[in-house]
Amino acid sequence: MTDIAFHPTRLRALRETFRALRAAEFPWTADTVYLNNASIGPIPERTRRLLDAFNAKRTAPHLLPDRDLQAGLQAARETAALLINADPGAIALAANTSYGINLAATALPLTPGDVVLVSDREFPANVYPWLLLRKRGITVELAPCMAERWPDEEHLLERLRDPRVKVLAVSFVQFANGYRVDLDRLGKAARANGTYLVVDAIQGVGNSVLDVTKTPVDILACGGQKWLLSPWGSGFVYVRRELVTAIEPAVMGWMAFEGTDDFSRLTEYNPSFRSDARRFELITLPFQDLLGMVESVRMLTDLGIRDIAEYTRALHEPIFKWADARGVRIVSPRDEAHRSAIVCLAPRKAAEAFHAVKRARIVCSLREGAIRLSPHCYNTVEEMERVLEVLDAVV
Repeated sequence: MTDIAFHPTRLRALRETFRALRAAEFPWTADTVYLNNASIGPIPERTRRLLDAFNAKRTAPHLLPDRDLQAGLQAARETAALLINADPGAIALAANTSYGINLAATALPLTPGDVVLVSDREFPANVYPWLLLRKRGITVELAPCMAERWPDEEHLLERLRDPRVKVLAVSFVQFANGYRVDLDRLGKAARANGTYLVVDAIQGVGNSVLDVTKTPVDILACGGQKWLLSPWGSGFVYVRRELVTAIEPAVMGWMAFEGTDDFSRLTEYNPSFRSDARRFELITLPFQDLLGMVESVRMLTDLGIRDIAEYTRALHEPIFKWADARGVRIVSPRDEAHRSAIVCLAPRKAAEAFHAVKRARIVCSLREGAIRLSPHCYNTVEEMERVLEVLDAVV
């Protein structure tokens, strides 16, 4: 992602656009400050209405013919592909991020003696599936972080010169501090070494621009319930198109095979996997959740991910100024190359400060000793200032 430029006139226009969105889609924000999108993103009103209409039909299943259900799944693949500029044939639908990481860990061609490199302090979903590979004689190496607890990209690049390193697993954005890795740089180094790059993207996709036609990613996993403002049970996996037919899932769904679209001939078993990423899907998928994801993601892409990125980062500015004036440590990066929509601050007695914020009806998270604020497009600068008013009384 290129650096974000803060243009005052442009930011004013974005504020007006997002204020109108806030009123129409998130009316409950009138009495609650919600800055916890890195944990659970709210679904917009338009998505709730779609889910209500779908579930009304679900009470009478004949109102939901198979062709409509399958068309909804294809719309979800196409919408997810649009988010990261991928070929829809490279998208498999999934219920969560963990599915995609487990797919990578079990389907990539690894043998005893190979090394999987994982940046330390990753979210557990991107650690435990790899640790299990040790039982197969595969070395899993937790790469040390920098003093700031950010991924040490220089160390990762150095290790990517080792031909034994077959996988690099890293988050697009770190959950505990908002650090956004340079996927372009890591991806090019991984490709040059013959290493697969596997990305946990749930904290970045939706608030940061990612184009997989320009960034060499092999497998990417993303749940929809956070920054995509989508229902629980929605998500997707991207598998580089050239890799799709080179790997096979260890666990498979019955519609992963050719010919299974014809429900009238299901016992004419065809052992050939589909030639696209549908070979990785586990049917039955949660139709309603994925349709909700389509509605929410269309809203976000209509708004523009780059505009969302610019706006959310601008919301951090009051936090930076306040922290500097009071000597409070910011544990998130400030340089544009590594910022995301997450900003974390670590005041003295962080837990006490967090509970004071919570009592003030401000919803955020305490992660790894820091207060994590994760604003989205519907949040306002006044809400960020409200957090600082509360912290002023306790810091």
